Amino acid sequence: MTHCSDNDEQSDDGAEKPNKGPKKRSKGEKHVSFPPDEQIVSGFAEHRDTDRKVDSCLTLTEVMVAYQQSCSRHQVQPRAHILQQLQQGVCVGGGVKCLDLQGERLDQRSCEALEVVLKSLHFDFINLQAAQLEENGASSLLDMILYYESTTHLDISDNSSMGTLCWRALAHLIKQSVRLSRLDVCNVPVVDYPAQSLSKALLTSRLTVLHLHNAQLSGMPLYTLVGALKSNKALKELHLTNNLLNRYQDALHLGDLLRYNTTLQTLELSSNVVADAGLEELCDGLRWQTAGVRVLLLRNNQITANGMVHLAKALPVLKVLQVLDLGENLLGNEGMQVIREPLMVNCSLLQLGLAQANITCEGAVALAEFLAESRQIQRLDLRQNEVKVGGLMALCLALRINRSLASLDLDHIPPQEQDEFLMETQTRLQSEITQHCLANASRSLLAADISGPLQADSVSTT
Repeated sequence: MTHCSDNDEQSDDGAEKPNKGPKKRSKGEKHVSFPPDEQIVSGFAEHRDTDRKVDSCLTLTEVMVAYQQSCSRHQVQPRAHILQQLQQGVCVGGGVKCLDLQGERLDQRSCEALEVVLKSLHFDFINLQAAQLEENGASSLLDMILYYESTTHLDISDNSSMGTLCWRALAHLIKQSVRLSRLDVCNVPVVDYPAQSLSKALLTSRLTVLHLHNAQLSGMPLYTLVGALKSNKALKELHLTNNLLNRYQDALHLGDLLRYNTTLQTLELSSNVVADAGLEELCDGLRWQTAGVRVLLLRNNQITANGMVHLAKALPVLKVLQVLDLGENLLGNEGMQVIREPLMVNCSLLQLGLAQANITCEGAVALAEFLAESRQIQRLDLRQNEVKVGGLMALCLALRINRSLASLDLDHIPPQEQDEFLMETQTRLQSEITQHCLANASRSLLAADISGPLQADSVSTT
């Protein structure tokens, strides 16, 4: 087996360079080795599965002993945290829930000592957050995860010292693995070579979920990423929070992604600077979709009532979007007035997030008018807004008509009225709203499905 080499990388024009067979690295003197790519994806898969069947007969105690022996051979101390996980874990058919290596300092020999564990067990999740990975050790570890198809979810966040060898091995893993379905690379700069290698790997990747929070993607890295994702047919969730994505070129690229990609179902862009102009680009992209994004999360993006004008134009023609979160944006009552009638006409939206959106009773009345007309809305989040008795009364009256809303999220302790009678009325209205929502949930059998992407920490009235 050979470690992935430069031959595995694509050339600048996108063509694959020829693979000239196994080569040894001139530095690092790794003790793990891997077969050529064609064997990994074809002939070797059969051999790997045979190894897995043999090793799946091992108990966790036997794996723990084998790991200790491997550490002795590699002249490193067994990690107490790893031994503890093997001792307390539950193994079902060779599968274990998690291998948590977060915060462990993994040098090259420590990584190589882990091979017996990765060979013997399959993990639902391998956590390498802040593992202080050394260059050669990290690339060896990623090669092993690929070779043994050790996990379906890998988190390699908070490893800012990842170098070229590590990124090359990660790209190889993304491109070749048949089991890896989710990857988290957060709080790591994905610029220049990392952005290029990641994007090339995504052209043929089987990943379905990708988290790239706080990865400095604004500008050329996002352009490179979107270029690959336009033709990607596997990725279903893309999470890009806190990347300083702007209302200009970044939003334009994301709009293009929505126009050309029909596979992506969840796009999270919270805590960026998309703003009103950027929302216009996103809405233009959404209007083209007959299949594609069902969940769009835009919390904390400096969007105002002016941006609702663009959303109002798109809402009547949207056919796919089911969940829209606009929380933590200063939409105000004016914004609610702008989207009130378009929301009535829309036939796809099931969940709408408006938490901390500067809404008072006037905005709540506008939303109540929408609720009275809607036949499909299932969840509305109005937490952390100044909705008092007047707004609650309008919402309550609307719910006497509405038969679809199964969850209306309001603050557990609402903004206090000064008058005692108004306070009692407020409590009564919240209780009645809760009962209406429960009745709708029971009627439509939605009670188990309403705590989705808009879930937050504050308490719902339901």
